Amino acid sequence: MTDTAHPLSPQDCLVALMIAVSASDANLRTAELVKIDSTVNLLPVFADYDADRVKSMASLVFELFEQEDGLDTLFGLIRDNLPGRLFETAYALACDVAAADGTLNESELRLLEEIRYELDIDRLHAAAIERGARARHLSA
Repeated sequence: MTDTAHPLSPQDCLVALMIAVSASDANLRTAELVKIDSTVNLLPVFADYDADRVKSMASLVFELFEQEDGLDTLFGLIRDNLPGRLFETAYALACDVAAADGTLNESELRLLEEIRYELDIDRLHAAAIERGARARHLSA
């Protein structure tokens, strides 16, 4: 992270948001971590991404969550380094992580709401993204 103009790649931003959602309830669940890992390994947006950076993004998120204005700082980094064309992708990935364990707790819902607001996700688009995540993670 030597480039001070862009310390995070767009993929780093996506990973950081997924980790933030998983860590929002102070309990990183296995299903959520597996979801993050499989997302990074399978989605085309991560094709050239060094999966070893997931650990450094996790450290960054945990560090920020310990600070009083850490969430604001995280959103500032996201807005500065994530292209607008990936905002809905970021929200979709965050929803997938939140839904991965089959439950959405209050802290995850609050963070998803904050992500919607910070990334200016249209309500109708957000509802469609949320419905898709719910459908993908229903158990039989």
